[in-house]
Amino acid sequence: MSDELKPLREKIDTLDDQILDLLNERAQVVIDVGKTKKNNKKSFYVPSREQAIYERLKSQSPGPFPVDAIQRVFREIISASLSLEQPMKVAFLGPQATFTHVAAMQQFGLSAQLIPQKSIPAVFEEVARGRASYGVVPVENSNEGVVTHTLDMFMESELKINAEILQEISHDLLSMTANIADIERVYSHPQALAQCRKWLDENLPDVPLIDVASTAAAAQLAAGDRSAAAIASAMAGAQYDLRQVKANIADNSSNFTRFLVISNQLPEPGERDKTSIMFCIKDEPGILLRMLEPFSQRGINLSKIESRPLKKRAWEYIFFLDIEGHIENENVHDAVEQLANYCQFIKVLGSYPKTI
Repeated sequence: MSDELKPLREKIDTLDDQILDLLNERAQVVIDVGKTKKNNKKSFYVPSREQAIYERLKSQSPGPFPVDAIQRVFREIISASLSLEQPMKVAFLGPQATFTHVAAMQQFGLSAQLIPQKSIPAVFEEVARGRASYGVVPVENSNEGVVTHTLDMFMESELKINAEILQEISHDLLSMTANIADIERVYSHPQALAQCRKWLDENLPDVPLIDVASTAAAAQLAAGDRSAAAIASAMAGAQYDLRQVKANIADNSSNFTRFLVISNQLPEPGERDKTSIMFCIKDEPGILLRMLEPFSQRGINLSKIESRPLKKRAWEYIFFLDIEGHIENENVHDAVEQLANYCQFIKVLGSYPKTI
């Protein structure tokens, strides 16, 4: 070791020791917080508190530590800390290495116990029965639109939305071989195939495209077939030891999926919240206009409106609405109460920290 490096490395060691001492000191405070929450019957996971921590730290960091890395580092610190308060069991739409799995890790960190489920209804059931504290399900893709299975489940379930996760989706062509000419079939989820249609038509025009249940399942199939390829995440490629034939082959480079965190509890108000509701309106002239008036009159922004057919009655629809603000805010509460006068039924799906 050179004379110049030795004091610098010794300084790094000293700083690492200080960081370790502070982490243990923080962990002790977290344990005390957990006891207080338990005594007061408070939820130990508060998404708005986590979001506030990330935003505060990123805004006051002078550098040179990368701002984007601050949230990733503190996500793992918070994840490990939460595991001291209570084991965190999180159900997600599996199998492992799906984009939902990546989103769950992004939200809850590596210290959470992530439990894969075979379907979106299975995620809801796992949480509803108390076998998992939280669930993570996809709800919307920026290119392909809403995930109807998730919206349909809210018609039947009493679970609440606790948080939303925005995950950038990067589709890679993965295979056991690095030679694109050796690929005779491509496996993937129907949405992934649709999002890569142009690239596939230009580069693999005569190769059959085969729908499977998930991108991770596609990677698993490709791992057992040297003449096949999968469209999946880099994480799936690493898990199944596949080569990256071509990275990021989606037709639209701006490709995001929105995921929802569901649980039995309604989160407390934070600094920037969003409320999701579902309702069925009475069919009468001018009803669509009157449905929006309670929010317009109060200056409340609506960030999304979606409709789904009501399966039990033909030509009637369920509406899903995203509103800026928490349901406990007076303006939002009063607007929803006014809307209820025009509805056959109305349900608040959750109020949670806004990330979009």
